[in-house]
Amino acid sequence: PLCLQYGIVLDAGSSHTAMFVYKWPADKENDTGVVSEHSMCDVEGPGISSYNTNPLGAGQSLVHCLNQALKDVPTEKHVSTPLYLGATAGMRLLNIINHQDSDAVLSAVTAKLKSYPFDFRGAKILSGEEEGVFGWVTANYLLENFIKRGWLGEWIQPKKKTLGAMDLGGASTQITFETKDSIETPQNEVMLKLYGQLYKVYTHSFLCYGRDQVLRRLLSKLLQAGNYQGTISNPCWPTGYQKNLSLSSIYDTPCTEQEKPSVPLSTSITMVGTSNGNLCAVYVNKLFNFTTCRYSRCSFDGIFQPDVSGNFIAFSAFFYTVDFIQTVMGRPVRLPSDLKEAADAICASSWSELLQKAPKMEKRLPDYCAISIFVYLLTTKGYNFNNHSFPNIAFQKKVRST
Repeated sequence: PLCLQYGIVLDAGSSHTAMFVYKWPADKENDTGVVSEHSMCDVEGPGISSYNTNPLGAGQSLVHCLNQALKDVPTEKHVSTPLYLGATAGMRLLNIINHQDSDAVLSAVTAKLKSYPFDFRGAKILSGEEEGVFGWVTANYLLENFIKRGWLGEWIQPKKKTLGAMDLGGASTQITFETKDSIETPQNEVMLKLYGQLYKVYTHSFLCYGRDQVLRRLLSKLLQAGNYQGTISNPCWPTGYQKNLSLSSIYDTPCTEQEKPSVPLSTSITMVGTSNGNLCAVYVNKLFNFTTCRYSRCSFDGIFQPDVSGNFIAFSAFFYTVDFIQTVMGRPVRLPSDLKEAADAICASSWSELLQKAPKMEKRLPDYCAISIFVYLLTTKGYNFNNHSFPNIAFQKKVRST
């Protein structure tokens, strides 16, 4: 009889937490491509790092999904089902701001997870390198790139090419790929032995380069330029859109720490969209440092990166951004120029034009201009994808339905 084992992973991101229940046949533990996604559950509310002033709330927020797991996993399997929680850049940032707060949140979450009958294996903040490598391993595992199985189930050894992974979260972004080049910085090199094969992998995680933090850093630059006046124009927002912002919502993160104004943070400022794509690009460009490099080559901010090689999968907010361009704007994204032209078109649109195209997406709609430019600059000027290599990026939400 097919005896199934289960495992539960809570992915605690900066903007939200998701629970995944996996299953695999117990007798095939060492084979490739046998773990599959059994069910998932989105936790209501914000990421656990938002509960810094109410740590117990972080644990409480997980109850609905954990109760769901009690039903999704057969009762007799509960005690043998491992349960992990991994937190990413939202908690990395909280840990920088206040070590005690992040510890309190993790303690509350740990206590809640331990109160369930599962085999709790820990709740921790993943490093950016772990996050990048786990994403890379996952994508390649699902594509069965690590071992090739012959007709009789035998191992066929010739090493398959692996797929690079690019992840864009709310607070950080990761790039990870196998390379034969020398990696000049030890912290960016990971040697992995998987199914008896060795892989030399380059990985880097850029903190403060996730979608939400990029938008905050951009607002900070615009406020700086407008000298914190009562009304400031935002070239990245569409004409006809405006919003009152409190400075505290922009400067409550280490990502904008260096730019805190002397003006009180309780100050409220009116920001008015002006649909100016070229000017928006000037400000988004200021979020990167493309000049300093102590190595043979760099991506940006002085970080060593070998030349990109092979095929890539770009997921999470990379996918959502490109998907918006393709489905809402009706434009292909095959070359860097396609991405740039799409950004220009979004940035030239008024608020009413955008609302007509995507009435259900009101919350994130004003930000697609800036984020499209950001993704364009990150991939081309940052990671150095060009007309030859950019078409090797597949923007996908899932790999084989996972």
